[in-house]
Amino acid sequence: MQQRHLGSTGRDVSVVGLGTWQLGADWGDVSERDAFAVLDAAAEEGVTFFDTADVYGDGLSERRIAAWRAQNPSWDGVVATKMIRRAPEPTLAHATLENFRAWTDRSRENLAVDTLDLVQLHCPSDDVFSSDEVFSALDTLVDDGAIAAYGVSVETVEQALSAIARPGVASVQIILNAFRQKPLESVLPAAREAGTGIIVRVPLASGLLSGRYTRETTFASNDHRTYNRDGSAFDVGETFAGVDFATGVDAAAEFSELARAERLEPARAALAWVIQQSGVSTVIPGARNPEQARGNAAAAAVPALSETFLAGVRDVYDARIRAQVHERW
Repeated sequence: MQQRHLGSTGRDVSVVGLGTWQLGADWGDVSERDAFAVLDAAAEEGVTFFDTADVYGDGLSERRIAAWRAQNPSWDGVVATKMIRRAPEPTLAHATLENFRAWTDRSRENLAVDTLDLVQLHCPSDDVFSSDEVFSALDTLVDDGAIAAYGVSVETVEQALSAIARPGVASVQIILNAFRQKPLESVLPAAREAGTGIIVRVPLASGLLSGRYTRETTFASNDHRTYNRDGSAFDVGETFAGVDFATGVDAAAEFSELARAERLEPARAALAWVIQQSGVSTVIPGARNPEQARGNAAAAAVPALSETFLAGVRDVYDARIRAQVHERW
């Protein structure tokens, strides 16, 4: 598994990481046994980066990672968590040093560590990014030894660019996939210039790019792909990358044809497309079973994608997706 430098964290991480939202909540029920099996498979494939958050299952994802690590002390990877979504709203009013201390203390307890490897502000509102006091508070947590480094998870390109301009921000986490291509225009170039790590989430557009869904596909009632299609629970861009489901299914069918012409399964091609973008540090697909975790990791070994494939992906995006998402985020 190739390792890449993660911004100014001073750590190298695998180009394919593991998103652990699925191991806590909002994707249907996953038992602890199944969660451990996913973590086992990822580690066996060389994954050295796990991404979690304090609100995934109200801390369940963090606690499961800690329990797994207690059984696997030789795994020497990076665990990134997030904070601010425990507040009533992720706004500047709640982005205080007092709250940051409380949230990071809770995550340190959940993850059973003295110092958190990386803490990311979890998609806060725009006003947080413009506040010098917020980033001073984060610097204080680093000075205190509560966190080793900090970054941000963002919804929009503008938020990403604002964060990259902050010298203390080690990493930016953003949605990037074949159906969300806007970050290619300015975010990745800015991150390369600044030496900021880029963590890519939602690389499969909530599974759309696996090519497994039809317009008739349904999901569990406690799966965000059921209850957040209108954005009523959180930003709609987190569900199917903000693409209307029917449109996404049709576009995914075209993407699948391109992938198979490349002799790749669609999900592997979608992950390889992200990995091979200049400036990406790591991509964090989730997995509900060991087979998915292994399949995701295998994307790191995909040779350079052909110009025919890359042009086809651009064409699908321009024809079917761009009008829905490009200017929104």
